Amino acid sequence: MSWVGAVAASPLSRRNPTVKLALLFLVSLLLLVVFDPVTPGVLYLLGLAAVLGFARIPARTLLLAHLPFVGFALGILVVNALSRPGEVLVDLPPIRVSVEGLVVGSALALRSMAIGILSIGFIATTDPVALMTSLHQHARLSARVTFAVLAGYRMLQQLPREWQVIRQAQSVRSPLRARGGTRFGVRAFGTAAFALLVVSLRRGERLSQSLESRGLGRGPRTVWRPVPLGPADGLLLVCALGAVLLVMFVVGALGLSLGPDTLF
Repeated sequence: MSWVGAVAASPLSRRNPTVKLALLFLVSLLLLVVFDPVTPGVLYLLGLAAVLGFARIPARTLLLAHLPFVGFALGILVVNALSRPGEVLVDLPPIRVSVEGLVVGSALALRSMAIGILSIGFIATTDPVALMTSLHQHARLSARVTFAVLAGYRMLQQLPREWQVIRQAQSVRSPLRARGGTRFGVRAFGTAAFALLVVSLRRGERLSQSLESRGLGRGPRTVWRPVPLGPADGLLLVCALGAVLLVMFVVGALGLSLGPDTLF
């Protein structure tokens, strides 16, 4: 489908971006009231299976995308385990680990991992242009916001090329090293960064004037490539939310769920 854009073709990439964004927001909202490690742990495994099966993300890419979430989750776990009061599990001064800290820390860490895997799946299967177009179509996001964000996105896409051009221009004027290579120190880096900032500001000013001259936001706008919204998108939303609620219900029925009172 033409509206999918640059993302790799997969069952999830063909779903409506607005529906996927709403699903990510609703699942994150539901996880805010969960403080047991079982529920987010199960949801993380389900999310990982869904992303592997329906997003078709290469294993290496998925592993690298996990690294920021793993680091954040480990930080949450360590801070809670060492700072939260409660029954002492390990007491080796100055290290003191409590049972309550481990439970709450692991719950928050696994919550971060569960939301992280869903975010990875969303980003990897959603074309930014299709997302903004869909939000304009189906979420009634104003044309002023939509086209301004798209213009900014196009500018960000051009930044690596601009940086390369600036560095090539610097290399022409820079003195050569003994082996023929160009010098690129802290001062040259700062000069290149400042030049990139100036170029970006000037381009942003021209873009804003161009959008304003075309009457952006002053009337209804047409969409070049409409993003469809069909029964399959509704089925995705219902099935995913149903799975999350089912896991929460089963964990609660087994007496393993913990609420916000665990924090106090």
